[in-house]
Amino acid sequence: MKRRQFLNAATALAAGGSLAATPVNAQSAADSANAPENEAPTSAPTVFGFEEVAQLAAERAKRVYTQPVAEQVGSFADLNYDRYRGIRFRRDADPLGGKGRFSMDLLPPGAIFYEPVNISIVRDGQPQTLAFDPHLLEFDPSQFPDGADLETKGEMGWSGFRLRTVLNRPGTMDEFLVFQGASYFRAVARGTLYGLSARGLAIKTGSPDGEEFPLFTDFWIHEPEATSEWVRIHAVLDSKSLTAAFQFDVNPGAVTMIRTRVAIFPRIDLQNTGIAPLTSMFWFSPASRRTVDDYRPAVHDSDGLQMHTGAGQALWRTLASHKALQISSFMDNNPHGFGLIQRNRDFIDYQDAEAMYHQRPSAWIQPEGDWGEGEVRLIEIPVENEFNDNVVSYWLPKEPLAKDQRHEFRYRLSFAPLPPNDVPLAKVRQVRSGRSINVETTRSFIVDFDLSLFDDDMPESKVTTSAGKIVHAYLKPLPDQHVLRLAFEFEPGDAEEAELQALLTDKNGVALSESWLARWTA
Repeated sequence: MKRRQFLNAATALAAGGSLAATPVNAQSAADSANAPENEAPTSAPTVFGFEEVAQLAAERAKRVYTQPVAEQVGSFADLNYDRYRGIRFRRDADPLGGKGRFSMDLLPPGAIFYEPVNISIVRDGQPQTLAFDPHLLEFDPSQFPDGADLETKGEMGWSGFRLRTVLNRPGTMDEFLVFQGASYFRAVARGTLYGLSARGLAIKTGSPDGEEFPLFTDFWIHEPEATSEWVRIHAVLDSKSLTAAFQFDVNPGAVTMIRTRVAIFPRIDLQNTGIAPLTSMFWFSPASRRTVDDYRPAVHDSDGLQMHTGAGQALWRTLASHKALQISSFMDNNPHGFGLIQRNRDFIDYQDAEAMYHQRPSAWIQPEGDWGEGEVRLIEIPVENEFNDNVVSYWLPKEPLAKDQRHEFRYRLSFAPLPPNDVPLAKVRQVRSGRSINVETTRSFIVDFDLSLFDDDMPESKVTTSAGKIVHAYLKPLPDQHVLRLAFEFEPGDAEEAELQALLTDKNGVALSESWLARWTA
């Protein structure tokens, strides 16, 4: 991607000039007053807030999007992975000054990160630009034996930032959130490691016309009060099709919560724009290995898409590896929640002492307000290794986002080992699949549900398929493994694709488990 020439209005606003500061808007004040306890920043309102950022985004949307060239120069040119990792931000240069519970690193350009980003700190209600300065960086002598060129900057800028706090050990400032690269950002909760990513928006993902990748071009980080457990971030996102203003209120901990507000300003009528997108990696599992020759039983950052529908259904869609691109749509009205989940959390499930997949977080989206009709869309892209994300989920509104209008969404994004406040239904613990030992063209499936919610009265199972035939379905308790095993065989016949579904109910047909969903492809 090429360097963006920032609009004069953006530069002026970041510096606290040109666009006049106004009192905090009524909407922002109402948000602070009505937010639940422990779920909103405790810092006082400032004169620079969401509506000022939305005004900037709306003005940009009226202009033609351009993306000129950016050149990496000096010590930042032609960096490979190791050399780039050999550049570190100086801890004594912390823009937040080390006065409260948070600290901040600015991230250098180079390698695959060559889009410069405007970053400002908001103090006493006024933005202060953080100019790119190589003197604030340390260069590993083993990677830069001749020293670093600290004077050649060209038109480069910071590529992003990370935030730190005491998260896992007293006295240690662990990083818990990083914004870097296009509209991607990642977060961790206590006891987890970086895995899947969130994104600002997903535009034409999976489209035959090709995906459009919007960019976060400007950030404003509000300096938290010394005792605050929250930090507020404002951002502008820009692309050929739209601009958007974001507000992220972040609270790290056992669950790292990111309360998100976005106002979207389309340049064109948008038919395929995903809200609250998540992106992850799935290579293989015991249910979906195909021809993978690997000592590990599973390799993935997420093993399923979990959904709580507006109608009260709990769904678990197992991820799988396919030979061709797969797009799945789950129609809904005002969804209660959805997310990409890493449900298997024991080392034995992966046997990987380096990647530590059992410590990757899950991400859960909880919509706020009326999202109306639409669908949770899941995209699964073929992959042959573990080094590229290939799974995307997001909310797709039924109605297009109209040009020259403001479209607003709010949601809570939680990073945690598992989703918070889960529903009390039996969960799918594990899925296995393989060729039947009896008939070569038949597939055997094993779906293990949590046994703890069942007493002596065993549930009934309902197993269906959209194509082919289900045979020999039965339930078997495995008390030592704490699971209730559903086993069945699937005869595809001439089908090339089938949607499989299973549910445990009582004798009256009331759901006792979440609904297991899977797509089989030949």
